[in-house]
Amino acid sequence: MARAALASEKVGQVFVEGRRGRDRLEFTEYGAGEAWVVLLPPLLVPRRVHDRTARMLASNGLHVLALDPLGHGRSDRPADPLSYSVTAFAEQVVALLDHVGAARAVVGGSSVGANVALEVAAIAPDRVAGLLLDGPVLENALGAQLALLAPVLATARFAPFALSALRLVTRPLPRRLAPAWVRLSLETLDACPGEVAAVVHGVLFGRFAPSSAERAALTVPTLVLARTADPFHPAGDAELVAGEIPGAALEPAAAPLEWRRRPERLDLVVTRFVREHARPARRGRRTRSS
Repeated sequence: MARAALASEKVGQVFVEGRRGRDRLEFTEYGAGEAWVVLLPPLLVPRRVHDRTARMLASNGLHVLALDPLGHGRSDRPADPLSYSVTAFAEQVVALLDHVGAARAVVGGSSVGANVALEVAAIAPDRVAGLLLDGPVLENALGAQLALLAPVLATARFAPFALSALRLVTRPLPRRLAPAWVRLSLETLDACPGEVAAVVHGVLFGRFAPSSAERAALTVPTLVLARTADPFHPAGDAELVAGEIPGAALEPAAAPLEWRRRPERLDLVVTRFVREHARPARRGRRTRSS
C-alpha cells in the first residue's frame, strides 16, 4: 500500500437518553468526506484500540468514527447493569450516525464490538452500508468467554478491593512514552469495580448477538476476519456468520494476531472492502457538541 496521507482528528461527544437521564458518549473523528465508517471496540476496551486502523482508513479518504460505547473509555459509566446490552450499544451507534448527519456507514467492530455491528444491521439495516466483523463472538466462543468474564464479574462484585488495588497501582504509571499496547492496557484497567461489574453483568445476561435466523436475513455486504489460534474468538464463529450472511466474504488470518503484528495484508483487504461499500450519502447535519 502507498504511504498514507495525514488526516485530521478531533474528539467529539454525543448525548443519548438512558435509564438515569442523559448519558454522554465520547468518540474520535478521523478524516473527512461523505464515506463513513464506525469502529467499535471489544468489551471493556477503550476506542483507542482502533487508533491505527482509523488513521489508516482516514488517510485513504474515509471518514471514520471510533466510539466509546457507554461504560467504555471516556464515555459515562453508570453502575447499573440494565444500562448495558449489545442492543443498547447498537442503538448508541445509530444515535452517533444521527448526530454527525451520516445516513449510512460501514460499521465494524472487534470481538463483542463485531456483535454490536451485527446488531446495528439487525435493528437499523437502512443505516448500514457494510459490515466489518473482526473475530465475532458467537456460539463457538461461549464457553471460553464465560470462563474469561465470569471471574471478572465475580471479582468486581465480591472482591472489589482487588480491582481497586490494581487500579491504584497502575494509574500512576507513566503513559506518554509507553508502547501503544501498554497505554491501552492501562486505560482498560482504569475503571471502578462497580462500573466493570455493571457492564459485564448487563452484556452477559442480555441479548449477546442477533440470532442465527436474523443473521441469515441480513443483506448488507459483509467482510469477516477470522482469527487463528484464538480460543476466545474461534475461527468457527467467523466461518459460521460468513456462511449465514448471503454473499459475505471470509478472510482468515495467516498467523495469530496478524492484524496487530503484521497488519499490511489485512489493511489492504479491509481498505478495499470499505472503500467499495461506504456510501457518500448524508442527512442534514445536526448541531454538534465537542
